[in-house]
Amino acid sequence: MSATLLRTVAASPDDVSAVMADIGRRARASARRLALAPPEVKRQALLAAAEAIRRNAPAILAANAEDVASAKAAGISGSMLDRLTLNAARLEATAAGVAEIAELPDPVGKVTESWQRPNGLVMERVRTPLGVVGVIYESRPNVTADAGSLCLKAGNAVILRGGSDSFHSSRAIHAAMVDGLVEAGLPADAIQLVPTRDRAAVGAMLAGLDGNIDVIVPRGGKSLVARVQSEARVPVFAHLEGLVHIYVDKAAELAKALAVVKNAKMRRTGVCGAAETLLVDREAAGMLLKPLVTMLLDEGCAVRGDEAAQAVDPRVTPATEEDWRTEYLDAVIAVKLVDGLDAAIEHIETYGSHHTDAILTEDEQAAARFLAEVDSAIVVHNASTQFADGGEFGFGGEIGIATGRMHARGPVGAEQLTSFKYRVRGTGQIRP
Repeated sequence: MSATLLRTVAASPDDVSAVMADIGRRARASARRLALAPPEVKRQALLAAAEAIRRNAPAILAANAEDVASAKAAGISGSMLDRLTLNAARLEATAAGVAEIAELPDPVGKVTESWQRPNGLVMERVRTPLGVVGVIYESRPNVTADAGSLCLKAGNAVILRGGSDSFHSSRAIHAAMVDGLVEAGLPADAIQLVPTRDRAAVGAMLAGLDGNIDVIVPRGGKSLVARVQSEARVPVFAHLEGLVHIYVDKAAELAKALAVVKNAKMRRTGVCGAAETLLVDREAAGMLLKPLVTMLLDEGCAVRGDEAAQAVDPRVTPATEEDWRTEYLDAVIAVKLVDGLDAAIEHIETYGSHHTDAILTEDEQAAARFLAEVDSAIVVHNASTQFADGGEFGFGGEIGIATGRMHARGPVGAEQLTSFKYRVRGTGQIRP
């Protein structure tokens, strides 16, 4: 472990503001070096980081066990505990994700468009790093690796502020990541982890660290994102709650619908792509509603439904208006009959968070309308909403799912963590 990292981790700052200001200055200095780092150097750094995670797996898992024990003692919910928990398979997937990001095409310096003007000037738009990215996240320690890797690949320095419940896990993963950077000759300060649980550190990041943070990415619950959007003095890639819908159309295949809905809700209930509301076409309720509701109940999912859903099984409890607006992140789902595609789209636009929404149908015209008219970052036809993940998009990982409409939308991978500039080449032209 580098001496720089030891000093940072060992700090127990009485003056959080001074510590955070120093982190910002060091991040800015590292960003200038990273912006010029050759693609192969960044690739080797990430491959070395992946191997360091594997090599340090026992220490990382031991640190995670400490976090999990504390979380259990604090009475954390089952879904949040699932987000926090690492095991050998999940840690290997984390390392594999870092290695996959290493092998992605380098976005920095990519010419996205070029053209020649009548006066002979040649103009190019080229991708450039954002600079310094601040990432504030909760619970999931693997975000330490995902965010660090993606920012590095895009030539950005990153300041990570993990959740208090994953403090030890994030520190252990971060230490391994920095070992990889140093091994490849990149600055250890390129990926920094805030060394305190003090919430004042979040406020300092939102204030921009004296102009040293260029963008903030929140990854967590509704309250965290709301605070970031309210207080941030720098641009924000907003990752709002995943109020995810599945609409089962009258032309859906029942067997396919059962498999997809089960996976979308129950594969992992605590991820942002988990389905939270199931809408069923009233015209096919006799064929679809009871099998879907029964399957969910038998899988251990609580169902809160409208009158029609309650009528098919006594285990269904009444849904309230609040249920249509709730991201459960748990084995709970809201179920409602709707009068066809128009009503489904209207419900999603009224209650949704513009994250991920799906239609299950064999009617290609209905699917095309849904994909065109539902204004969400990710829209899906005949597949699980749990594919709402940067790794599944081929991005190697993600720093979050951006639900806003500016700059980046959907999974934020390395390419989305770049900006651009224009290069103009001339032969002595002057403007008349």
